Amino acid sequence: MPTHLGKLWAETVRRAPDAVAVIDGASGRAWTRAALAQEAAAWRAALPEGTELAGRRVVLAESNGIGWWRAFLGLMEAGAVPAMLDATEPPAGRRAVAEAIGAAWICAEGKLEPVAAGRIARRKDLCLIKLTSGSTGAPKALVFTHAQMLADGRQVCATMGIRPDDVNLAVIPLGHSYGLGNLVVPLLAQGTAMVCSASPLPHALAADCARWQPTIFPAVPTLLRALARSEIEPLALASLRLVISAGAALPPELAGAFAEKFSRRVHGFYGTSETGGIAFDRSGEATLTGRSVGTAMAGVTLKFGRGQRVVVSGAAVGGRGRFSPKDRAALNESGELVLLGRVGRLVKIAGRRLDLAEVEKALRGLAGVREAQAMAHPTKADALAAAVVADRPAAELRAKLLQRLAPWKVPDRLLVLDEFPTTARGKLDLRRLRSLVAAG
Repeated sequence: MPTHLGKLWAETVRRAPDAVAVIDGASGRAWTRAALAQEAAAWRAALPEGTELAGRRVVLAESNGIGWWRAFLGLMEAGAVPAMLDATEPPAGRRAVAEAIGAAWICAEGKLEPVAAGRIARRKDLCLIKLTSGSTGAPKALVFTHAQMLADGRQVCATMGIRPDDVNLAVIPLGHSYGLGNLVVPLLAQGTAMVCSASPLPHALAADCARWQPTIFPAVPTLLRALARSEIEPLALASLRLVISAGAALPPELAGAFAEKFSRRVHGFYGTSETGGIAFDRSGEATLTGRSVGTAMAGVTLKFGRGQRVVVSGAAVGGRGRFSPKDRAALNESGELVLLGRVGRLVKIAGRRLDLAEVEKALRGLAGVREAQAMAHPTKADALAAAVVADRPAAELRAKLLQRLAPWKVPDRLLVLDEFPTTARGKLDLRRLRSLVAAG
């Protein structure tokens, strides 16, 4: 059995060339596996003569759809190492990323733009690069082999029960770690088709479900919140047999609201760019109650180091197959992974150490509070600030908090928002949130 995704894709096409692979929700056009392979071949044939791609890093910044697939498959078959970047990144940002990681080309909006000589990969088994912001805000290139990407996709399919005859509803970015493991590799390795939704708005998603009957929905909390609050009919999502949430913490209240409206439990999914999938709530019960992020994925081993820091091992983990996220965690009596807070979130208040997770837990325990984020006060020494998503005024929340925490642990500044800002990938935009707290 080949481990190179390109060779696996060729086998997938050969088995059923006329099976539908990708559907464009906006135009209603569908591509079979054979047609998708032809699109990639045409993309490569249209490259200027002398274009050198083999072994070179190429920043790929395309939106979900046939354009993304055309470029991704074309680059993979040419032996390039695509670096996944959000399509919303402006041209100046694309170039800055390309220069920072030593990319020779930028592929965006259907065009291939040269950058510099770039780096040439010596290893022949490299598949792609995931980009993270890193601790300094500068782009960090996480390089993965074909075998590692294939392992992640297979672990996802085995754990979640995703079959070749399923149809994914593709709203999350294909180039994000979540999208690669849940959408891209399942299509390449086993032929699981996808519908690239025309829009993330609830009515567009409902229309896609009605027309194309997708069965799997990898989502993020912002999408689920919009659907739960929408006026679309409860039966609008009836074709979905599995709804997944990842990318950010899903409040149990939101999981409950979604389940009540659509009669579909949400299954929490926890992972990182470095590791791929780590844990999954197979029943949806843990997500509904908020007690854990589920049990370890198939093929994933969890251990715990100093300070209850979780250590993840497995064939899908980048580098040497072992990585420790910046999360403290433990296993409960049912063997489920319980996240206890981020490593390095200790602050000093007048010489006393405080874990910000303690403040956030107390805030989330107050009536009317759905989400909470604590931080050092932006302008005042030895003080805290926090932001919450709540339907109660800040003064009332602070008064209630004083009944649960010592006064020195209660935030001096408490900002109440309707919802937290998020990035294009559905994650909490912490930088923007801190700016709002500082301004508020």
